[in-house]
Amino acid sequence: MKRAAIYARFSTELQSERSTEDQIALCRTYAARHQLSVVATFEDKARSGASVFGRDGLMQLMDAARLHTFDVVVVEALDRLSRDMEDLAGIHKRLSFQGIQIQAVHDGTADSILIGIRGLVGQMQREDGAKKVRRGMAGVIRDGRHAGGRAYGYRAVAGKPGELEIVEQEAAVVRRIFAAYADGRTPRDIARDLNREEIRPPRGPRWNASTINGNAQRGNGLIFNELYAGRIVWNKVRMVKDPDTGKRLSRPNPPDEWQRIEAPHLRIVEQSIWEQAHLLKSQKSRLASHVKRRTPHLLSGLLRCGCCGSGLSVHDRDKTGKTRVRCSAVRESGSCSNRRILYLRDVENLVLSGMAEELKDPRLIETYVRNYNRERERLAGDAAATRTRLEAKRDRIEGERQRNIDLVVRYVISEDDARQRIAELKEERERVEAELAALEEAPVPVALHPATLDRYVATVDALAETLADHAIAEDDRGTLIDDFRALVHSVTIYPKGPREGFEIEVKGKLAALLGKGVFPDGSYNSGSRVVAGERYRLSPHQPNIRYLIQSFA
Repeated sequence: MKRAAIYARFSTELQSERSTEDQIALCRTYAARHQLSVVATFEDKARSGASVFGRDGLMQLMDAARLHTFDVVVVEALDRLSRDMEDLAGIHKRLSFQGIQIQAVHDGTADSILIGIRGLVGQMQREDGAKKVRRGMAGVIRDGRHAGGRAYGYRAVAGKPGELEIVEQEAAVVRRIFAAYADGRTPRDIARDLNREEIRPPRGPRWNASTINGNAQRGNGLIFNELYAGRIVWNKVRMVKDPDTGKRLSRPNPPDEWQRIEAPHLRIVEQSIWEQAHLLKSQKSRLASHVKRRTPHLLSGLLRCGCCGSGLSVHDRDKTGKTRVRCSAVRESGSCSNRRILYLRDVENLVLSGMAEELKDPRLIETYVRNYNRERERLAGDAAATRTRLEAKRDRIEGERQRNIDLVVRYVISEDDARQRIAELKEERERVEAELAALEEAPVPVALHPATLDRYVATVDALAETLADHAIAEDDRGTLIDDFRALVHSVTIYPKGPREGFEIEVKGKLAALLGKGVFPDGSYNSGSRVVAGERYRLSPHQPNIRYLIQSFA
């Protein structure tokens, strides 16, 4: 008498726990009728047949098959093993290699033809089922009901699937957030206030800026939730399964595939506030990232501590209202030795006057470009060798990852043993690909045309004129801030000894002086710097000029 193992599975938690018991009982009857001795049973409860990942019962079955503890696998139907063509064919192939038959109560003994047909039919039924579910959810939307998960500010009406009602306490928080955002407050400031008042967030322990700001492409976050404006929106994302891990991942759908239905009874935010908030949001989204925030001072975001590299931030204002700055690391953690407190206006004046003096000499550009070209050529040779090395490493990692996946599919190793290693290899490959993407193309030497020097002189003259017009103004500096920030990358302050003042290093953007398109990537700056000569500090990515400005005690 042949030894038999029974496998049973049901798909969702909505099905009865007795589903597998009923399948096993049916298979036992089949085994007795065909004179098979049942020696083991395996089952997976509430596990989809779309993937072999996460199905411990199936993994145990395949492990036992390699030990030859049975001769036949009995299932109610072949789709209990898998509803994926590739997986079902793989299971059949590996069991056949071990000399083990698959017998289905409703289908008989499986061969390659039956496996191919049932695999195709099972996958089509699974995909058709998903389409019918989505069609049903679309019908829910057309009926004016909600087909998504829980939304902050609402709760489900008991006994009425898909119907929501407003939770007034949470709705008041939503109105407060929209009003503050429409008034120009940042999501970070709003979140900080809500956390300080210990108001519970939609999920998690704390409010974050992303909770409010959301993602425009996915349409999530409080600001983008059209339910607050009395509109139900569905089909923003679709779920796909990663064939390497079996995990379900969300993918954003194009906005023209979203489905909307008016639901005025669910409106929380007034239309005028909604429109004002979204107008502000759209204006911010069109700005470059470095100008989305208001810059209250000329050097905001540019000041760096020469001791630790941290930013300098506003410390306080003295009795006359003058702003003073200090190293932010001292304020936040006390980890920096630079305890100096400086008047911001003194720093600004030194920087502006020093730049105006240093920029007068066009030979500065000539010397810099010559050193820059020499450095770029050296780095290009290093980059070519680095690219070859990284490409070989990427191919080696991907080969190992694919081998691990194949071992899981062939049931040579268990999913638990391979899962962590596959994830590590995937992360390592992505890091290598990121390094490859960051590598520069071969450099094109920069040539100084007479027109370039003319443009340089014109830029310096314009800056000098701006300085003369606005440098002294307390409240209105006209275009000074925009002109200045287009030329300056960072301002680093190096403190000297007691009562000896400080030294300022200004790293200027040479690309801004020479015009767009002169350098490969004028927007990117690398933290690495190579000293070339006594007065110039080069970056291999972003061409910068170093002006050395002395201060007096």
